[in-house]
Amino acid sequence: MSEWRCHDAQRRRIVLQVHVQPNAASTGVVGLHGDAVKIRVAAPAVEDRANRALIAFLQEALQLRAAQIAIRHGTRGRRKVVELSEADATLLARLDTLVVR
Repeated sequence: MSEWRCHDAQRRRIVLQVHVQPNAASTGVVGLHGDAVKIRVAAPAVEDRANRALIAFLQEALQLRAAQIAIRHGTRGRRKVVELSEADATLLARLDTLVVR
């Protein structure tokens, strides 16, 4: 199991360690940053815009509903804990493909 994600099959959720870089030229996954996945977002870190951009990116990239994505910790910092609910093997494979490509 990777340190940047934890799959809880019993609760059908995946918990991600995310390092967000706001104000980037474009939005996307950069790769791993220590024990977190680094994601750049074009939105600035003001008025919750970077958090909303992160959720929108994950929603589109992983084909999820917004209700399936929640920032559990770190709403005011770069380091975040993100929970993906209703997780199954397909979502896990999509996530690994997104991060490892």
